[in-house]
Amino acid sequence: MMDDFGQIALVSILSHLVCIAISWYALQAIRLEKLLKPNHVFQARLLYILLAIFIGSSVSNFFLDYLQWSKQLPLIMQ
Repeated sequence: MMDDFGQIALVSILSHLVCIAISWYALQAIRLEKLLKPNHVFQARLLYILLAIFIGSSVSNFFLDYLQWSKQLPLIMQ
């Protein structure tokens, strides 16, 4: 049982990191600097980082929930 928790934790960490990296990559296609004030580079970078974390963790949570639900689905028949 404890091994299962370790595996779930590892999959969750990896899933979050991969999804955050993918959302960072996807955010590079958007020109947010057009919407931001000039000479606010630090705030723009911080906004990109926070958006990547928010989007990446939301996507990762969706897939992790879906994985958990699909594991619980066979329990319907019991």
